[in-house]
Amino acid sequence: MADCAYGDNPGFTEALLAATVRFVLALKPRKGTWAPADAAHTPTEAAAELGWRGPSRPGRWRRIQRRFRDGHTESWWAADAQLGGWGPDRRLRLVVATTDPASLPGHSTWYLLTNLPRPASRRAQQANLAEVVRLYGLRNWVEQGYKQVKGELGWADFQVRTDRAIRRHWTLVCCAFSFCWQAFLAEQPAAPESQVAAAATARGAQATGHRGGTGRAAVVATGAAGGAGLVDPMEHAATLLAVMVASTAAPAAATAA
Repeated sequence: MADCAYGDNPGFTEALLAATVRFVLALKPRKGTWAPADAAHTPTEAAAELGWRGPSRPGRWRRIQRRFRDGHTESWWAADAQLGGWGPDRRLRLVVATTDPASLPGHSTWYLLTNLPRPASRRAQQANLAEVVRLYGLRNWVEQGYKQVKGELGWADFQVRTDRAIRRHWTLVCCAFSFCWQAFLAEQPAAPESQVAAAATARGAQATGHRGGTGRAAVVATGAAGGAGLVDPMEHAATLLAVMVASTAAPAAATAA
């Protein structure tokens, strides 16, 4: 998941496709693309062609429910749109999600580019749209962690001259980030939820603008199973360090030889 700085970059999306990485990326509402003269040329124009005439005549829009981590839900609408070479049955899909298909409010309308396939059945399509929207909703959690890394641990503070040195610095920062989470959670398992929430607040959790909460869920997004695409950050620090050491030792050995 990533914002429009990545979704609007064709080189980035093509690289993800070549690497067979699944993605949900935002697009700018007015991002222009080639299309026939009588067709839509921007995501907002594509959304306007989806046939909305009210909740009783939604056209291609489908109602979905978004559930937030504090337990409340919101009704949104989502649909597959056609724009240039993007479409429901193309390699790349344009999914529009909004609270109001009539006005497409800027603060609550997303234009999403994804390579997740569209199911064949109507019911599965609605579930698929809900999943695309749910996935992009997780981007705020990615952003929160990324800002913590950059701001607190010096992600952007590399003053070096080589690509290898930059990557070594970032690896060490990621390890430090993992150790911080490990230390924080190791202190909390037997603590009352009120103490956990207080500790999270003291570490700046509320500064992100997210709704309040208690327990570990107030600090870490939960509910996603680990796997090849999503790992526990506390499990791999030693492996990261080992890879970094190996990658820097090999050139030295080759030079000596």
